[in-house]
Amino acid sequence: MRVAIGWLPIFVILVAAAWVLMSEHARRQTVAGAAHLAAATSAREHATVGLARGTSLNPSDTIAPGQAAPVDGLSISSQSWRRGGLGSNALVTLTLRNDNDYAVGEIEISCAFTRPDGSRLTDRTRLIHDSVNMKSRKTFSRLHVGFVNVNATNAQCAVVAARHV
Repeated sequence: MRVAIGWLPIFVILVAAAWVLMSEHARRQTVAGAAHLAAATSAREHATVGLARGTSLNPSDTIAPGQAAPVDGLSISSQSWRRGGLGSNALVTLTLRNDNDYAVGEIEISCAFTRPDGSRLTDRTRLIHDSVNMKSRKTFSRLHVGFVNVNATNAQCAVVAARHV
């Protein structure tokens, strides 16, 4: 029994050395694989310059020539914001005005948060899954836009996209 206990520290040292060597070998393979992946990705990106990525157009989503986009008749008539949570969450209250002759939904807004001097700190986007009826207004209270920099004092939101309902 004493002989086995005497070999225990040597065994532990050998297992630790083997583990270090194996982890170093695995790290080298990961770095080499990442470099290969980065090279393949950059080559693929150069091959698709100018093409739309990740977008799919449905025939019902296309806009006929001369027809205004749903976002053109949609505007923010009033907006305000406040902090929520522990002070890092932005809660935006805004009123959307729809001047279109049809209802719009899936409205995407983008908000830019700035310092008092006007320098931009944080940009956040939010998709509103609700709809706004034709020729009407709708107020959305305390929408959670996301986390913002604690130095942000001003917010300016704009409608980015909308879908014809």
